[in-house]
Amino acid sequence: MAAAKIKKGDSVVVRSGKDKGRTGTVLQVMPKDEKVLVQGVNIAARHRKPSQANPQGGIDRREAPLHISKVAIAGADGKPTRVRFETRDGKKVRVAVKSGETING
Repeated sequence: MAAAKIKKGDSVVVRSGKDKGRTGTVLQVMPKDEKVLVQGVNIAARHRKPSQANPQGGIDRREAPLHISKVAIAGADGKPTRVRFETRDGKKVRVAVKSGETING
């Protein structure tokens, strides 16, 4: 399996779909499914029946997973950038292709 170019906590930009151009923080990465969960992006509504845990029921809105190819890491300027790996000071680090800056994490 390839090294993770997108990790939990990264700031990402959505590149396609109904939320194109929106930014958010990665809440969860699912490498086996090639999906990511981004805060405040791709909100899905679920209609819940009343239960003992939730006697009121109602509409539950939460983030749904996006395919990892639909998001790109946001650079320092907030625009999407690709990621490459380099060895700096004997450590393998992620580097933004546009600016050459090291991506922390």
